[in-house]
Amino acid sequence: MILEAKNIHKSFREGRESVEVLKGISLEVSRGEIVALEGPSGSGKTTLLSIIGCILTPTSGELAIDGKRLNLGNRANLTAIRRKQIGFVFQQFNLFPALSAVENVEYTLNVKGWQGRKARKEAERVIEAVELGDRAKYLPRDMSGGQKQRVAIARALAGSPPLLLADEPTANLDSVVGMQVLELFRTLAKRENRGLLIVTHDHKVRTICDRVLRIDSGRIFDEQLAAA
Repeated sequence: MILEAKNIHKSFREGRESVEVLKGISLEVSRGEIVALEGPSGSGKTTLLSIIGCILTPTSGELAIDGKRLNLGNRANLTAIRRKQIGFVFQQFNLFPALSAVENVEYTLNVKGWQGRKARKEAERVIEAVELGDRAKYLPRDMSGGQKQRVAIARALAGSPPLLLADEPTANLDSVVGMQVLELFRTLAKRENRGLLIVTHDHKVRTICDRVLRIDSGRIFDEQLAAA
């Protein structure tokens, strides 16, 4: 099991009140499995993804990645886990405009501790994997939205983290390009045996998923794809 979250609670203070956003959520993602997480605005999707991504800490609960239980009270440890064990794909691409496609990926590897020729070779490998070898030296301004998202996927794959998290990866893409990106996502996750959790409002995402989870009012439900 690549991801195990058990009884996750998260509360925030609003003035004198404590607001519980997540109410005892548990979920699992296996290697090579693609899971969609759907839900209305304010349901807790982003909060849950941030906890799984070691950005936020839960009020209570347990989290394990690749079979290792995380020390949720140790921020330095969570930062190390986030850099080495988790790859992120964001809605807004978040590419550095002055860096080429391959340099954007290489920079991410530098942050993870990869340096020199090792980092460049790995960056080139994942750029080829997302079928952008001929665009490796292009700046973001010279690429389409779909190509930018492919660079973002390459960046998430770099360094071979076992868990991939995607936040609305098709939101800024038209339906045709979005479907191409989703098919690429599925191919790479299956071929490289990664676990992939996608937060989305886009029902097309269901076409590449093994399971769909729905979150509402801080609780989670498992949906059957056959009924979708």
